Amino acid sequence: MKALVTYFSASGVTKKVAQRLAEAIGAPIYEIRPAIPYTPADLDWRDKQSRSTVEMQDKSSRPALADTDAPVADADTVFVGYPVWWYREPSIIDSFLGAYDFAGKKIVLFATSGGSGIGQEAPARAAEIAKTEALPGKRFPADVSADALKKWAQSVL
Repeated sequence: MKALVTYFSASGVTKKVAQRLAEAIGAPIYEIRPAIPYTPADLDWRDKQSRSTVEMQDKSSRPALADTDAPVADADTVFVGYPVWWYREPSIIDSFLGAYDFAGKKIVLFATSGGSGIGQEAPARAAEIAKTEALPGKRFPADVSADALKKWAQSVL
């Protein structure tokens, strides 16, 4: 199985976990980036008019991607990592899942959060958008070990 680790990270926490995972399983890594980077003001969840709040309230929101260069075609399994926002995946993840042909591929979600779960609807949403199988995801703390990530990844590959 050829795996690819992809991720979106606003604060750097998910990036570190994704890097640890990619290294642990020997997979290439790809950063999912919005065309317009998020600013601290955009991420202010207390502001009902902030960009992230507006996007997350509209489940059809699909922020533009900076590029569509992910080597998805080369992978059988695509790990998709993100921080949990408003109890679900950020809208940029939905943009990513809708931008590629995932036919015949398996999507495995992973998330970072200080306390919120990955959300029960995440795999179903991912499968619907990407039109392929999406496995139930797992939430990890920022300090998850490479060994724990490797063991988990091997269980889903």
